[in-house]
Amino acid sequence: MTDPRPELPVEPTELDHTPPTSPMGPSTLQTLLAEFAGTFLLVLGGVGSALLAANFGVSDNGTPLGIGFVGVSLAFGLTVVAGAYAFGPISGGHFNPAVTLGLASAGRIPWSKTGGYIVAQIVGGVIATSVLALIGSSADGWFTAAVEGGFASNGFGNSSPGGFGIGGAIGVELLFTAIFVLVILGVTHPTRGNPAFAGLVIGLTLTLIHLVTIPVDNTSVNPARSIATAVFGGGESLSQVWVFIVFPIVGAVFAGFAYRALFGRSGK
Repeated sequence: MTDPRPELPVEPTELDHTPPTSPMGPSTLQTLLAEFAGTFLLVLGGVGSALLAANFGVSDNGTPLGIGFVGVSLAFGLTVVAGAYAFGPISGGHFNPAVTLGLASAGRIPWSKTGGYIVAQIVGGVIATSVLALIGSSADGWFTAAVEGGFASNGFGNSSPGGFGIGGAIGVELLFTAIFVLVILGVTHPTRGNPAFAGLVIGLTLTLIHLVTIPVDNTSVNPARSIATAVFGGGESLSQVWVFIVFPIVGAVFAGFAYRALFGRSGK
């Protein structure tokens, strides 16, 4: 006997990294604006914490006032959490060209969408560092000092916080970007993941990555973040930025294909 009652539409409950495809879903412009906004937030909060709050000095009694490596790591993670829940339902919440290409490699998004996402992410990052430069310029000597210090750019050799060479930078960018993408693919899987907590898990993973790798190369795992700071860091920052474009992407694409091969495409 057929049930005469019409089926009610099922409300989406997942925080997935795949944009909705229904006719009523976000438009292309909306998804690109969401990627722009999320990357802007990520760079503004993460790089802003490094430039403005990491080494703030000490109080009269000698207590450090800066947030240090731990605070910067948390800032990057928290911005991803906020962005994932605010903009993830619109665009998938990549905020990172390496993540976009990694997800395309895993079959989560069409390759045809990657170009627009990457442009929106890079523009969002550069505008965020431009805003930070504008804010910092209101303090005498701040902008000059920030540029001379590399503007929180990623780097190796003399530009590495711990003096690590190019091999160390390449190694951590390959490895930790791959780990980051594998976590994203796993936690956002529509049938095997835990979408309700996806944004939190992804943010905490990024925090962990920063805690480990800031001393090596200031932590990239995100070409948009690296480009955004190198634009103002200039000189050595610009000459080294290729490492932080190429190797996060290589790690992410490897992770995407590996996930697809090992765990299949069921449910994408």
